[in-house]
Amino acid sequence: MAQLRQDYQEFARRNAEVVVVGPEAAPAFVSQWQREQYPFVGLPDPKHDVADLYGQQVKLLKLGRMPALVVVDSFGHVRYRHYGSSMSDIPPNAEILAVLDELNRSAPTAPPLVSSQMPAVSN
Repeated sequence: MAQLRQDYQEFARRNAEVVVVGPEAAPAFVSQWQREQYPFVGLPDPKHDVADLYGQQVKLLKLGRMPALVVVDSFGHVRYRHYGSSMSDIPPNAEILAVLDELNRSAPTAPPLVSSQMPAVSN
C-alpha cells in the first residue's frame, strides 16, 4: 500500500479513487487505517464477498490472498485486471496511471468515479 500512497495524488488527478479491500474484520482494519493514515478508501472484507466478486485468488501456501488490482470505469465496467501470482506481484503505479490516462482520453465525457460510488461489476 506504500506504493499506492506514494502516487495517490496522481490517481486523484486522473479522477480515480483508490479502494483497498482487505481480509481483516472491521475493528482491525479501522485500527490499521488510523495508524497508517492512508489517504484512500479502505473496505474490510472478512467474508471475502468483494474479493470473490472480483475474482481475487486465495493461495494458502503463499500466505493467503494474492494481490489483485482492478480498474473499474465510472460506468462500472472492468477495464483492467491484474491478479498476482505472489505477494510481491503488483503492477507498478506507472502502468495503472497509463491505463487511467487512456480511459480519460477515450471517454472524456464519462463522470469521474468518486468514493461514494462503488461501481457494479460487469461480466
